[in-house]
Amino acid sequence: MPRAKRGPKRVEKRKKLEKLSKGYRGTKSKLYRSMRESVQRALKFAYVGRKIKKRDYRSLWIVRIGAAARLNGLNYSQFMHGLKVAGIDLDRKILADLAVNQPDAFTELANSVKKALESADKKAA
Repeated sequence: MPRAKRGPKRVEKRKKLEKLSKGYRGTKSKLYRSMRESVQRALKFAYVGRKIKKRDYRSLWIVRIGAAARLNGLNYSQFMHGLKVAGIDLDRKILADLAVNQPDAFTELANSVKKALESADKKAA
């Protein structure tokens, strides 16, 4: 039985790695072992980066909502609690977009939140 060599599979695998490591400096884009290690490390950082990006965007949305809420006389936590009391289900991404691009709509939303908070205070008292 003849010895099985990898043949075109080896070349395909190397080409894939070469494509991924294109632009890396020196050995990291030329030698197979270094290429493989650097690509593997880069893919690991990319995976982690996708998770960090989600956190960063959420914190950005919170900052934007908080700034817009303060312009309307509320702080962030009061505003979010008021939304829940008023029964308004909007996520932070949409709220931040409203705060930046449509401040008038956000002001109306803040006014309805204030009314909901006042009525909730009256019921509690």
